[in-house]
Amino acid sequence: MSRGKKYVDSAKLIDRSMQYDVAEAMDLVVKTASAKFDETVELHVKLGVDSRHADQQVRGAIVLPHGTGKTQRVLVFAKGDKAEEARAAGADYVGEMDMVEKIQKENWFDYDVVVATPDMMGVVGRLGKVLGPKGLMPSPKAGTVSPNVGQAVQEIKAGKVEYRLDKTNIIHCPIGKVSFGPEKLAENFNALMSAIIKAKPAAAKGQYVRSCVCASTMGPGVKLNAAKLV
Repeated sequence: MSRGKKYVDSAKLIDRSMQYDVAEAMDLVVKTASAKFDETVELHVKLGVDSRHADQQVRGAIVLPHGTGKTQRVLVFAKGDKAEEARAAGADYVGEMDMVEKIQKENWFDYDVVVATPDMMGVVGRLGKVLGPKGLMPSPKAGTVSPNVGQAVQEIKAGKVEYRLDKTNIIHCPIGKVSFGPEKLAENFNALMSAIIKAKPAAAKGQYVRSCVCASTMGPGVKLNAAKLV
């Protein structure tokens, strides 16, 4: 795969054999971001677990200290007072069966997060095959199935991120924008890594954090010293 000149120049600033500490890594991520837009900074963590086993799942959600820099569009399934509560908290779309039909008939996905009250999960369950593969299905673990929909919406709007393992036992999660600068990115990184480490399953054996890499959207990856993080 051929890379552009900017990427090649940026990559020269990084020693591929090095594992950097957090402050230095965030500094490099910011320095090597060369795109004309405000790039998102992503964290990729490979864990020493097997996601095929239910007792080794790692999943949760956390409100990052400085948010993600992206305004999330929130769809809420709720009725009555709870629907009003969701609207007051800033939900972008609120509904019941009407929203289910819109998604089914129009293949509608103009939202980033789906929240539901527990009593609506019977209705939302019909969308499992559609929302599930896109990672949009509400879940109690992620705090997106909740009787307190107003609070759930506010937290998402404040910069709550969900982390979960993919099939290769890696967590991919945004920790902010390049414009945040190294210090704020480091604080977001530390908050997210603390949550991932706290979520270590009892069944996990051996080294838990196998590798840890941060990169901006168009920039090269920067390896972090995983041993220092645990």
